[in-house]
Amino acid sequence: MIKISDQDIRKAAANGVDDFLKVFTDAYWKEINGEINAESMTKLNGHQNALLAYSIFRNEMNDGGFVQMIQNGYGGYFFDNPFAKAMRLFGAKPLSKLVYAAKKIYDSNKKELERETSEEEFLSMYVDFEEFDDLEEEFFFMEEETTSAIAHFVDENIELFAEIV
Repeated sequence: MIKISDQDIRKAAANGVDDFLKVFTDAYWKEINGEINAESMTKLNGHQNALLAYSIFRNEMNDGGFVQMIQNGYGGYFFDNPFAKAMRLFGAKPLSKLVYAAKKIYDSNKKELERETSEEEFLSMYVDFEEFDDLEEEFFFMEEETTSAIAHFVDENIELFAEIV
C-alpha cells in the first residue's frame, strides 16, 4: 500500500479539496514513475486507479474537453474501463451519467475520434463533434461539487487510498 504522511494530508486538506486529492495522486504518479500502462496500473489498487483517473479526466476536460482527451489517447482509458461506475461509487453520480453519455458519442465515432490528425484536422474535430459541447459545459458546472464529493469519499474511506503514517 502506498504510504502518505498524516502531516502531509492534514496540511493539504487545510488548503482545500484540490490539494487534499493531489497528495494522493502525486503519490500514485510517483509509484508508477509517471507512466500509465498495463504494468504500472497493477501497482495501484482499484480505488487508487479510479482516483488517478479522475485527476487525469479533470485535467483533460479543463485543457481541451473530450476531443483532446480522446486525441491524447485516453478514450479507451475512460470509456472502456469502469471509470463511470467508480465515479458513481465515489458519490459522483452526475459525473457517472455524463461519462456514460459521452461514451455513446465515443462508441459511435471511435475510429474518427482516435485517428491520427494534423493540427488543422484536430481543431476541426471540435466543430465535427459539437455534441460534446453540452456535456463539457455540464462538467464545468458540476466540477467543484464533484471534486468535493470525491474528496469526501476519499476522506471517509482513506484506508482504501493509502496507508497513513
